[in-house]
Amino acid sequence: MTEKELFTMVGIRPEPPAPKKKVRRLSGFPWISVILLSLIVLCCLFAEVIMTKDPSYLDLKNFNVAPNAEFLFGTDTLGRDIFSGIWYGGRISIMIGFLATVISTFIAVVYGSVSGIAPQWLDTLMMRFTEIFLSVPGLLLVLFLQAILGQANVLTLSIVIGVTSWASIAKVIRTEVRQIRNSEYVVASRCMGGKFFHILGRHLAPNFIASIMFMVVMNVRSAIGSESTLSFMGMGLPLEIISWGSMLSLAEKALLTDSWWIILIPGIFLVTLLMCLTNIGNYLRKAANRKESNL
Repeated sequence: MTEKELFTMVGIRPEPPAPKKKVRRLSGFPWISVILLSLIVLCCLFAEVIMTKDPSYLDLKNFNVAPNAEFLFGTDTLGRDIFSGIWYGGRISIMIGFLATVISTFIAVVYGSVSGIAPQWLDTLMMRFTEIFLSVPGLLLVLFLQAILGQANVLTLSIVIGVTSWASIAKVIRTEVRQIRNSEYVVASRCMGGKFFHILGRHLAPNFIASIMFMVVMNVRSAIGSESTLSFMGMGLPLEIISWGSMLSLAEKALLTDSWWIILIPGIFLVTLLMCLTNIGNYLRKAANRKESNL
């Protein structure tokens, strides 16, 4: 035995070194999607700084012009500058997606929470209505409501898309609320006279917000896609209101004149935005699933 071991006091042992804390990395975080989405949104918000021409000006001398030094993305069949229209129209499309998502999320939160804390008979009735609502094709509902409201604009289209896309989120919220409605803090708040919206904002929403976050992001994607689809079909925004969907509505004329840039460039921006939102939504869904599995 060594001299150090002989004179070691009994009962006293050297403390092992503290384990190094592992740096928690965001594995699989969609950095590229976040960066691309941020760039597109910022450019659309500051469109006036980026635009080289008036996006609504009809330059009949320069219609169907291919991309060049003056018209970076070319012009459409009406002579409008596509480069300026991309940023200005993108702002309209993103605005519709955001407003429609706010409307649908608000309806879903209120409806799902009411169903979650309601008696069994009322909850069953509300869920049957939700299932019937989901069985009707969304595009058919949008067209029906838009026909009632008349000429489409940014506000009416946002309302129509919003009131037809709440049901899936409401079902998730209802399930989460049913699990926590008898918790001590919820019961105590109700006994002390807490109103519905107080209980919802203070006790219920913090418990289900993480579960629906990815669905909210997906709703933004779906709303932008719905606006583009309706405008492409000629049933959405009119041509004078520039959006990515209304720009794509000129596809038929572009194909007849072999003007590929009129379809390709707005299509690339639209698909890129939707793919970025999809990747971010999938990451949020996986993060929520990991959190639930660790509980």
